[in-house]
Amino acid sequence: MPSKKALVRHPGPRLAEGLVTHVERGEVDVELAVRQWETYVEALRGHGWETVEVEPADDCPDAVFVEDTVVVYRNVALITRPGAPSRRGETAGVEQAVARLGCSVNWVWEPGTLDGGDVLKVGDTVYVGRGGRTNAVGVQQLRAVFEPLGARVVTVPVSKVLHLKSAVTALPDGTVIGHIPKVDTSSLYPRFLPVPEESGSHVVLLGGDRLLMAASAPKTAGLLGDLGFEPVVVDIGEFEKLEGCVTCLSVRLRELYA
Repeated sequence: MPSKKALVRHPGPRLAEGLVTHVERGEVDVELAVRQWETYVEALRGHGWETVEVEPADDCPDAVFVEDTVVVYRNVALITRPGAPSRRGETAGVEQAVARLGCSVNWVWEPGTLDGGDVLKVGDTVYVGRGGRTNAVGVQQLRAVFEPLGARVVTVPVSKVLHLKSAVTALPDGTVIGHIPKVDTSSLYPRFLPVPEESGSHVVLLGGDRLLMAASAPKTAGLLGDLGFEPVVVDIGEFEKLEGCVTCLSVRLRELYA
């Protein structure tokens, strides 16, 4: 059976120093962030996911955003080379974690840069955001690793948000959702559904019709509920101050086999 494992990493003591690019810096309550993270992790576990906690990287303020450090397609893990130099110390612990889970491990090499938050997988189509954190060489290296496995890699522009998955994610049926003011080119997606809130663009597929979503997007939760999906709402407000969302707090591994 396909796996339901999720990599997570505990927020570090320097979380409030995390990078911000497209938002004004706000005061982050680290203790509250830890409680929100615990609730997020419990939501994953409560819906059948086995969480695997990655070794802490407390010297890296953004390390809790573990999704940016690796992209997994089938049973192959591509360890990224984050576009922000301050984040490159985050990858070692993640590499160890995916290797222990039995993944074949590859790496993005200099001068390539790639953030996992710039990668959206919809079936065998892998959309890669080309923007501030991911460069053309990083896209080429991802293509070289995943296309021989059957992936179709599509490069899309990202200029209005930090990462591609800050602008768009996908529903279980493959429909891409996004908040139009933050999406560069919605016509690139075969099926696109606009949503009324920026944070409503971010969903984690928990299984079946269940969608993990941020509490800051009640209108979108209502819209998706009306369409037959089941929103599972968590408050991640402290992470949103750092341009974080529900997708970047975990790496969901669905294609590992025992």
